[in-house]
Amino acid sequence: MELPATSSTTRLEIKRGTRILTEKPFAYVLKSKYRLERCDNCLEAVKVLKCSNCRYVSYCNRACQQQAWPLHKHECPFLKRALPRIVPDAARMLCRLILRLEHGGDLERGYYTAHGSRKFRDLMSHYAEIKNDPKRREHLEALHAVLTDMMTDSSSGSTVPNPTELMSIYGRLITNGFNILDAEMNSIATAIYLGVSITDHSCQPNAVATFEGNELHVHAIEDLPCLDWSKIYISYIDLLNTPEQRRADLKEHYYFLCVCSKCIDPQEMHEMTAAVCPNASCDASVNIELAKCQSCDASVTPELRTAYNEIMSLTQSSLDSMKEVAYLDVCKVCLAKQRGVLHPLNVWHVKTLDAAFEAAINVGKWTDALEYGQQLLPGFAKYHGAWNPLLGLLHMKLGKIQLYERNYKQAVYHLQEAQRILNVTHGRDHRLLLEQLHPLMLQARHEMS
Repeated sequence: MELPATSSTTRLEIKRGTRILTEKPFAYVLKSKYRLERCDNCLEAVKVLKCSNCRYVSYCNRACQQQAWPLHKHECPFLKRALPRIVPDAARMLCRLILRLEHGGDLERGYYTAHGSRKFRDLMSHYAEIKNDPKRREHLEALHAVLTDMMTDSSSGSTVPNPTELMSIYGRLITNGFNILDAEMNSIATAIYLGVSITDHSCQPNAVATFEGNELHVHAIEDLPCLDWSKIYISYIDLLNTPEQRRADLKEHYYFLCVCSKCIDPQEMHEMTAAVCPNASCDASVNIELAKCQSCDASVTPELRTAYNEIMSLTQSSLDSMKEVAYLDVCKVCLAKQRGVLHPLNVWHVKTLDAAFEAAINVGKWTDALEYGQQLLPGFAKYHGAWNPLLGLLHMKLGKIQLYERNYKQAVYHLQEAQRILNVTHGRDHRLLLEQLHPLMLQARHEMS
């Protein structure tokens, strides 16, 4: 359901699942690793053909090429000059922003209500923070070198803005950029949306951003008394992290310190890093720094504390080494050592289950995948929230595997749960539901009857 953009909209009660914003990007770029397998315009993963001039970007058909041409015609000679090198995604995004602003983009508005809008210059640039951030300055210097090489020719000179202007554009990009996600929640492109930039962050969001192609949709995931954008929050970061990690990520990337209730509650940190209770009949989470369980008074032994520290260190280093590809055998070793030491809702245990689940799917170990996926559900629900696309997709994957394994009753259950969640986070008309989830549901119900 999409909210009508009328002057009375702000006074209407917003029900969970209401689409409160739909927006096309101000500028976006497909990630370079997908440039030979996805269309640079619609982002679809289909058979594509290269632009005949620059030979850098690809399109799925002439319609997409023509739709992209008003902007691509300006960057085309720059990309042609860059070949055979691959242009860093951030450099290409900056190039596109520079060109958009040069050709009237500075006047464009992104609307978040019928009368509320933002222009590119309204976005925060965090100029002072970036100027005093050595890591950011070094990154910008490297990008400046790439842009100067791309956007300079002997006849017209350089079209790269002066350092002050470039830094302000760069600042707006890194603190307002979105990763466009495909149906599987993989990041496939980077984009700037003007209207949705009004939305602040919370580790307990009441709205969620999802994508269909390059179009962004924001859905309410809680009932709201009215459409008040100062009280609508999405999450900027991965919520499957400790408060300490989340705050560090937000400070590093967005230059603010989160003070939401989840971040300032010390109990949250203890729960996310908890050990099991030494008393086998007690399922409480135990703060390893304390002398005993707060529920049953069982003593935390030196042996448990030593084992806990060793497995936490092993798990963190193992997961860090598997950022690109998760290996099932490594995950199994970690999970075996975690058993009887880490609490089932310890966030590092949940992260390991997540890696094991994806690794098992990748190698076709369906029994293992089902085991890990089922164990993963409580952790995903707790840390991502009951109305999160990742929880919906987990149910959908479990339903698909159960269908393949001919466990039709379980398949229908998980697919129904996926539908319940994804109807809210994506909307009933989203292609993910129409083209993937609904056919699976029909098949499962047919097989069960």
